[in-house]
Amino acid sequence: MEQKQAELTAANRKLSAHALDLSGQIVDQRRVVQELEGQNTRVVKDLAAANHKVVAVERLLWDAIDTIRDGFALFDAKLNLIAANPPYLAAFEGAGAVGPGTNYASILDLCIDEGIVDLHGQAPEDWYDMMLGRWALEQIEPVTVRFWNGVYVKMMDRRTSDGGVVSMVLNITENILREDELRDARDKAQAADRAKSAFLAKMSHELRTPMNGVVGMADLLLENGLDEESTLYAQTIRNSGEALLDIINDVLDFSKIEADKIQLKPQPFDLERLVQDVGLIVDPTVQQKGLDFQIDYDQFLPTEFIGDPGRIRQILTNLVGNAVKFIEAGYVMVRIVGMTDPDAQTCQLHFTVEDSGLGVDEGMVDHIFGEFNQIEDEANRKYEGTGLGLAITRKLVEQMGGDVWLSSVKGDGACFGFKITLPLVSEAEATSNMVPDGFEKVIVIEPNAMDLDILTRQMALLGLPIIALPNAMAATTQSAPDVIFIGHHREFCDGNSAIDLLRNTFPKTPIVAMVAPADPVKVPDTVATLQKPFHRQDLFDCLNKAAQGAPPDSQIRRLQILAAEDNRTNQLVFRKMLKDVSVDLTLAVNGLEAVAEFEKGRFDVVFMDISMPEMDGMEASRRIRQIEQSRGSVPVPIIAMTAHAMKGDEERIRKAGLSHYLTKPLKKPKIHELISELAPPDTDPFQS
Repeated sequence: MEQKQAELTAANRKLSAHALDLSGQIVDQRRVVQELEGQNTRVVKDLAAANHKVVAVERLLWDAIDTIRDGFALFDAKLNLIAANPPYLAAFEGAGAVGPGTNYASILDLCIDEGIVDLHGQAPEDWYDMMLGRWALEQIEPVTVRFWNGVYVKMMDRRTSDGGVVSMVLNITENILREDELRDARDKAQAADRAKSAFLAKMSHELRTPMNGVVGMADLLLENGLDEESTLYAQTIRNSGEALLDIINDVLDFSKIEADKIQLKPQPFDLERLVQDVGLIVDPTVQQKGLDFQIDYDQFLPTEFIGDPGRIRQILTNLVGNAVKFIEAGYVMVRIVGMTDPDAQTCQLHFTVEDSGLGVDEGMVDHIFGEFNQIEDEANRKYEGTGLGLAITRKLVEQMGGDVWLSSVKGDGACFGFKITLPLVSEAEATSNMVPDGFEKVIVIEPNAMDLDILTRQMALLGLPIIALPNAMAATTQSAPDVIFIGHHREFCDGNSAIDLLRNTFPKTPIVAMVAPADPVKVPDTVATLQKPFHRQDLFDCLNKAAQGAPPDSQIRRLQILAAEDNRTNQLVFRKMLKDVSVDLTLAVNGLEAVAEFEKGRFDVVFMDISMPEMDGMEASRRIRQIEQSRGSVPVPIIAMTAHAMKGDEERIRKAGLSHYLTKPLKKPKIHELISELAPPDTDPFQS
């Protein structure tokens, strides 16, 4: 029994310990449960607060969307409408029920059926396919839609991450109307610009036509041995006419620059020849004033570039013309230097025009480059002008990407300069100048050191060494040359006496007289001439002519010229300008007559007025080119004589088949220069 009692006691003790342990676990478990219940309560409260905030933000978001004036809609992946703001739904008001659950395709059908959108003549099915097809793309392009009431909207749609679409419909009616207003204003401005251009072209033509008679007749009068008083009158007429023409040109150029209508025409050209041409333009004034005019073209500088020769000539003529105009005595120097970039095949050119004239105050430098500005002081008041030349020059240089400047000291001359960068002409495009075969020795008799230096450098570039002699008496038969160049100055070489001496010494050697435009000594008819200032190409051509020799007199024929001009005064001027030229001139009063005359005869050169009755010059030129094609003959040079000087005139005229372009009033030297250039080899219009 005692043993049983002991076992029971031990078992009871174990049960008590286990119960105590279970009681502790229950207490711990209750504590954990209480903690979890507290955490759950907090989570529920946090979730409720977060949900409340989400609802509030969503409400604020939709309230904000509802208040904006543009439409907003959200579609699910099946393109069913989830929600839309009132501006979006307002488009369908009274047309049908559109709300959550409405498919996008049904909305498109409603727009077509109820005429909500203006299809602009597009087929309904095409518009439907276009609008639905947009949303099939990953990147949805914007589209502009016009509603029936004239409202324009721009639809900006974006795809959501779950495949749905967010659609923004922006009201752009004001922008469209503003664009229409601007377009209308632009059209009116363009119409006004065309009217202004037409007016300027008309005025240019109407002014230049009579100016051709005024200036041309004045030039002819001055050649007829007038007495001193009559010469003064004729010079006044000519100078006034040329001043008016300069004003016309300046106003036309400035109007084109002001409207940004000046377009550069890049083409290969010879810069050295261009500079020499500018010298010829101002030469009459230089000779009249007795100025020392010099051109210093860097001998190591290339001559052939790609640029707009007409505009570069205009810039130089403005600067050189001003220098000659504002100086009464002293010198004018035109200097051109540059630096080539072989890698870029370009050359940065620096042009300077220096003079020893009145100079410019430092404070007036910016002023004189302005429009219609001149220096209004006592020394300059006697010089007239528009005040546009330097303004045009600056804008042209800037359009070429260059800079223009002026350095001057009042009373001590001025130096105008500009720099531009031009591409070099490639070797394939460059003119090839080769010395004629057999030419190894050249004698030059030129006491003027400057002219001798220029000729020496140009001969060196042609690879032809020269023998410089002080006078004709120094030439001996032991130094027999291939050609002789002689400076034709009465005061230096005794003019024709020196030529006669050279002829006796070298009877078979061609002689070339280098003459200035104002040289009073007449060159014998059998002696070739080289006009100063001369260019390398002129020299090259002269050497070739000397090598070829003159054709026998029996082979020389008269040059045949056809001229079409409806204005009787201009006919008279043109005829008188050719009075001393060995030509047979045929005149026509309109294009029809010109074509008829061309069909009947054979002509070497055609001068064609552009504005003529019955048939204008361009149509006549086209007919002449057709006649040449039917004959299979070489095209005859056709030279436009026109008062049209506006933008595009020259291009339009050349497209009609005309090869050269002269602007009225015509200048006798320019006409003679073209005739000399275009005359066939078996003619000698100037009987050189």
